[in-house]
Amino acid sequence: MDVTVFCGIDWAESHHDVALVDEAGTLLAKRRISDDAAGYRLLLDLLTEYGDVPEAPIPVAIETSRGLLVAALRTGKRPIYAINPLAAARYRDRHGVSRKKSDPGDALVLANILRTDMHAHRPLPADSDQARAVAVLARAQQDAVWNRQQLVNQIRSLLREYYPAALNAFMGKQHGLARAEARAVLTAAPTPAKAARMSMAQLRAALKRAGRQRGIEVEVERLREIFRADHARHPAAVEDAMGYQLSALIRQLDAACVAADELAEAVEDHFCQHPDAEIILSFPGLGVQLGARVLAEIGDDRDRFADARALKAYAGSAPITRASGKKRYVGRRFIKNNRLINAGFLWAFSSLKASPGAEAHYRRRREHGDWHAQAQRHLFNRMIGQLYHCLQTRQPFDERHAFTSFSADLAVAA
Repeated sequence: MDVTVFCGIDWAESHHDVALVDEAGTLLAKRRISDDAAGYRLLLDLLTEYGDVPEAPIPVAIETSRGLLVAALRTGKRPIYAINPLAAARYRDRHGVSRKKSDPGDALVLANILRTDMHAHRPLPADSDQARAVAVLARAQQDAVWNRQQLVNQIRSLLREYYPAALNAFMGKQHGLARAEARAVLTAAPTPAKAARMSMAQLRAALKRAGRQRGIEVEVERLREIFRADHARHPAAVEDAMGYQLSALIRQLDAACVAADELAEAVEDHFCQHPDAEIILSFPGLGVQLGARVLAEIGDDRDRFADARALKAYAGSAPITRASGKKRYVGRRFIKNNRLINAGFLWAFSSLKASPGAEAHYRRRREHGDWHAQAQRHLFNRMIGQLYHCLQTRQPFDERHAFTSFSADLAVAA
């Protein structure tokens, strides 16, 4: 059935402007609705008034892809088009050169985008509720990890200014300053003076509070020797002030570590229940957390990407060509899903030890002159294409079928 009515919504924090146009561009209705349940009901009633039915819902263009308003509109099979605000600004110039701007006018522009160029835009993917829940948790866990690392960097910078003994004690260990032992000791001794005065019993108690069970006596001796070594010091008053600052950062780091761990457990619970989890985890280099991040960004709508090339372009792993006259340039993409490309680099790096074919592919790219990042991106480009095929055909990863062109390299690697 042909679409004859188009809806545009200019989203705002407290209210939203709605415009409906017909296929000739005539404004049928405009409303301003509130950002609450009553406003959402008014919007749905307005759409129903102009012919919205479950079998042929009116398409909606809006400048955001999330929020309660979008959730209210996603009932049934309604196509929702999330228009980039920059693209909407370019369309605005088609309707006037005066550069005027208003919320009702932007809603009309969005409705006309669907009327004239709906074929050039993609609707929001029809992901399952389970996949969308995984996306929420995986992104939250990734943000928690980034926040934790940011706090670790702040603490490291502060320790370099007045407490080098702490850096010597913990930076060489796995997870560094984010270790529970490091946080427990720095909480008990936020200044070099307090650390130097700590007895073996106090150090032992701090390590036990952090959960350490083995090698405690050896670690106590090591820490005591480092803390009592000779280091340059600030005046006592300045050192105490920096100690207060460190204590505040440590409390924030404690909360960030707890949040990251709890979110990681939630991600594992939800991801492992998804039907695609088994296929995703069959790929070398993909564990639960990384696999959940990949699923969060690609979703489980099998019609979202026309082919593997579309997914590669979305991930930013496929190169882009710019040609004009005799000039031709092939380079990496700058417009991409940043979370997916971040997971892709981690995936490619992890697969080098888990897959002989991936390691052979990476080695061959390096021999051809690629930098490390280029070779990794090329490997991710190949792996994401294989993942698309496996998800479409519902089959797990097969090493021999995935890297058939590198049989000689595989024989050497084995």
